[in-house]
Amino acid sequence: MRVIDVQAIGPDDWKAWRELRLAALAEAPYAFGSQYADWVDATEDRWRERLSSPGAYQVIAQIDGTPAGMAGGFPGEDSIAELVSMWVAPAGRGKGVGNALMTAIEDWARGIGAGALKLSVVPDNDPAHKLYLRHGYVDTDEPGDLMPDGVRRELVMRKQL
Repeated sequence: MRVIDVQAIGPDDWKAWRELRLAALAEAPYAFGSQYADWVDATEDRWRERLSSPGAYQVIAQIDGTPAGMAGGFPGEDSIAELVSMWVAPAGRGKGVGNALMTAIEDWARGIGAGALKLSVVPDNDPAHKLYLRHGYVDTDEPGDLMPDGVRRELVMRKQL
């Protein structure tokens, strides 16, 4: 039986976050606003800064001790927190890692008193979109960020907590 462990991390865990984030940006460049080239040469200070955002919550998931995914949460305005940097490694897909990451971020958001959680997803990322729908998120009419291609916008989804 595989064991999925989700662990909150901080600035001192920057190497583990870096490894997963670079893997995510290399494996699924279409899924993120950031690009691999934006981060591959980032200094330790930049990685630590990313993990030091006030009020933010970052987690890493492992399956039987092997890194398998990551996600982050940021507090927002009007009691709406945001799920960011969600990624599940190919070896972790279909094994509950995405569910575990989403549950961890949702629990954190409830714990800080957020009334809703929002996220952005690339329109063509059907597996991620379906995961979010299964977790109770709904599509909104809110315009998402412009994608690196300069044409498409991210789809913004929201879940009441």
